[in-house]
Amino acid sequence: MRSVSAAARDTHPPSRGPVVRARDIDAVDKGIIEALQRNGREPFRRIAVRVGVSEATVRARYARLRDDNILHVTGVTNPLGLGFEAQAMVGVRTAGPPEGVADAISRWPEADYVVVTAGQFDLLVEILCADRRELLDVTSRIRSLDGVVSTESFMYLELWKQLYDWGARDHEPSGEDGP
Repeated sequence: MRSVSAAARDTHPPSRGPVVRARDIDAVDKGIIEALQRNGREPFRRIAVRVGVSEATVRARYARLRDDNILHVTGVTNPLGLGFEAQAMVGVRTAGPPEGVADAISRWPEADYVVVTAGQFDLLVEILCADRRELLDVTSRIRSLDGVVSTESFMYLELWKQLYDWGARDHEPSGEDGP
């Protein structure tokens, strides 16, 4: 279902690789990001009016945000609703620095989220597979990597919430979460 040929992997690097610290984002960048999070197909002309700059400025800023790997506009789906039968978060413990293991796993098409963490696990890896057999194969591949000491899998039973609309503005308490 979600296979990527070796040739395609070699010619097209992953659309999201290691994420680096953000450069300075100003109010125009924030306005563009927030408009595209509300509607990824919003015309640049409308965004320009809303943000108060020219369409050419929006186009140039969008290109820079995209090229700097800060913004990636895409359709977000519920993988379980598309027929992917197995999705899991896998906690990975490593014998040494986790970066090599993270780098290897991040190249796999089944891994859609790879982070280095502090705490009980050195890495958290979200895996999306066609079925449980493929999930078993992928977790076995993780266990076989040099430096991996152990894994613990948390299979998703139902996707309850998945949002990507946190915006780019400074976060202030809304008062909705309690005192």
